[in-house]
Amino acid sequence: MKRFVLLPLLITFGVGAFGESAHAQQPPDRSGPPALDAPRPLTLPSVVKHTLSNGLPVWIVEQHEVPVASVALVITRGASSDPAGKFGLASLTAAMLDEGAGTRDALALADAIDFLGASISTGAGFDASTISLYTPVARMDEALALMADVALRPTFAAEELERLRTERLTSLLQVRDSPPALGATAFPRLVYGESHRYGTAIGGTTPTVTALTVDDLRAFHAAHYRPEHAHLIVVGDVSSAEVIAGLEQQFGGWSPNGVAAPAPTLDTLAPPARPTRTVYFIDKPGAAQSVIRIGWAGVARSTPDYYALQVLNTILGGSFTSRLNTNLRETHGYAYGAGSAFDMRLAPGPFFATANVQTDKTAESLTEFFKELQAIGEPISADELAKAKNYVALGFPQDFETTRDIASKLAEQVIYDLPDSWYDSYMARIQAVTAAEVAQAAARHITPDQFIVVVVGDLETIEAPVRALNLGEVRIVPLDEILK
Repeated sequence: MKRFVLLPLLITFGVGAFGESAHAQQPPDRSGPPALDAPRPLTLPSVVKHTLSNGLPVWIVEQHEVPVASVALVITRGASSDPAGKFGLASLTAAMLDEGAGTRDALALADAIDFLGASISTGAGFDASTISLYTPVARMDEALALMADVALRPTFAAEELERLRTERLTSLLQVRDSPPALGATAFPRLVYGESHRYGTAIGGTTPTVTALTVDDLRAFHAAHYRPEHAHLIVVGDVSSAEVIAGLEQQFGGWSPNGVAAPAPTLDTLAPPARPTRTVYFIDKPGAAQSVIRIGWAGVARSTPDYYALQVLNTILGGSFTSRLNTNLRETHGYAYGAGSAFDMRLAPGPFFATANVQTDKTAESLTEFFKELQAIGEPISADELAKAKNYVALGFPQDFETTRDIASKLAEQVIYDLPDSWYDSYMARIQAVTAAEVAQAAARHITPDQFIVVVVGDLETIEAPVRALNLGEVRIVPLDEILK
């Protein structure tokens, strides 16, 4: 009975106490969003630099919060080094590295990695190839030995090549049935052309992937996976002295074989001259949406407009509250999302604005796209500028949250030869961007009259309304021309 007597007393006391506290508080101010604090300085961990006996540079960051480590071997050669007629070679070479290495076949290698609680991943971009290890530090020595096998002693087994080749050819075949994939494939082809390396996806085409051989992979590996093209990056719960000893044991004896292939020159990767505005249609009968990509070649990673373009693109299409997304999604409901991006590489990669829009709103969507592309060159308000700069600056620290994140950012520093102060000064440099600098960058790089327009969709429905816009010359591109 006492429980039934005391409970109401406790409830009454609690309500009274909280009620008095709530009554004493000021009502929340809902007249506007909370004010943002100024971005706090980002203090990054120090990088200790060493060199192995064979000249291989090693960067080490000690992070002792969690007993794990991330190790990245960065090879500063990627898909841009693919020979003519063999596009996809760098990508397939990287994919084959962990399909058997040293004395282990693919299954035995995977079992050995899993047994350590580690993971090894490989891949290639246009500017670099990477082998990444994530491991408990207690198994570091064993994991490094497996990583060295993958990087230096891949077997390139013929049966594994055929398996990966089949997977890739299947993926390439599936592009025909996916309008978004067609848009992503067609746009660089129409910007750069068939012979330019940026005109073809990293993974290559059906003819090139079909023709690649084990000997091609071995030759690419020998010519490009070399200590003079490489950096080792280690981030985690390690001591520099101990990890250097392990790296020396596994990688110090790495010596190049044969003759190194030259790096691609910026001249060979230079984009074509800007065109007059042209609309390209790719027909997908019955498509419920039209895939739109608008743009041209953009800028290299080394552009002096880098910081201004980060802010500009955030305003235009690089965030959920960007002008493009607000217009096409929120205001008009033509698309689930819309955005834009500068794909910066060693040479100028593409700039594009894009959305998948309702088929019956294709022409209207193009009108809104060009309205925003034109307007980004006009003066930007102080509030919009401050919002964009805060978005970029305040989001920057999350790029350094984990050992993998830090290793990835250091790899970027290696690939693009960024100064040691780059990340320390990044937030301040973003905050220093002015409206005038954004306007000047827009004038140089956002030139809608010299952009191409790629539309993948139901030609019977969309052709006439789009032609009526008089955006420029209209061409209908056969599917096989894009995918050859």
